[in-house]
Amino acid sequence: MLVRVQREDFSIDEELRRVRARSKRIGGIAIFLGTARDRSKGKDVDGITFEHYEGMAQKKLREIRERALKDFGIIELLILHRYGEIGIGDNIVLIIAGAEHRAEAFQACKWAIDELKQITPIWKLEHTPEGEVWVEEHP
Repeated sequence: MLVRVQREDFSIDEELRRVRARSKRIGGIAIFLGTARDRSKGKDVDGITFEHYEGMAQKKLREIRERALKDFGIIELLILHRYGEIGIGDNIVLIIAGAEHRAEAFQACKWAIDELKQITPIWKLEHTPEGEVWVEEHP
């Protein structure tokens, strides 16, 4: 599956192999990897919990993939987002865009993460020393 929402961690190498295996025409690959950081808005973060709307999150990610394939002329796009408790430094989201050339891959990859943050029903709860904070904006 090239679009997944899952609790468990993922292997970047395995996911990259999955995209590369789709076509020998792929000559440029762009990868975005989002990881959990220990600071947010100048404050310490101890961990993160992601919640999602089951079924709808996957649907929105499939829509993003289909639109990217059509609008950017890329060959393949993988989108993977984790949910549940995430430790600092752990993987959160992976987007891999494969195209004949790098420009299309970079453009599609950037657009896909921006669109994911805008339309996908996945919510982030930050655990801080002061308590828990739901993050509303998606920078």
